[in-house]
Amino acid sequence: MSDTKIIIALSNPKSPTNVGAVMRAAGCFCVDSVLYTGERYDRAVKLNTDTKKISATVPLTGVKNLLDHRIDGLKVVCVDLIEGALPLPLFDHPEKALYIFGPEDGTIDQSVIDQADAVVYIPTIGCMNLAATVNVVLYDRLAKSTTHATDNLLIRQSRDTNNKVKVRR
Repeated sequence: MSDTKIIIALSNPKSPTNVGAVMRAAGCFCVDSVLYTGERYDRAVKLNTDTKKISATVPLTGVKNLLDHRIDGLKVVCVDLIEGALPLPLFDHPEKALYIFGPEDGTIDQSVIDQADAVVYIPTIGCMNLAATVNVVLYDRLAKSTTHATDNLLIRQSRDTNNKVKVRR
């Protein structure tokens, strides 16, 4: 795992729909693996919505403690509505990160927050759902990066097979 750059960690997620959507985001944004704690997801996994079957290429692993996966110089970045956190637009993403997201109906444990290298929040009115939050954070990371592909080849490889539309000007 020495080349690992991005791990998404979900603290006790309850919704298989959200975990499925997180897996889709993981595939879209080249996440190396997704971890989760708790038993709620395991009980509900039969309703999984991993429609792109990303779990075949991005491991989804249940673990006891998310901080046990602080490897290869990964910085721990907690993402939640935590007092004193840094707004995401002002945050500089580390090259290697373990992003920890709180559950849909709770928050990240104080003991985890206390060990984080950074704590950020998305400055919205009200809270976003888990999958939406993961997507926004990963997009923010991509948007602030200078190494992402931005060409028609990427579009052709990424779009649905029924989409052949082009901009004509």
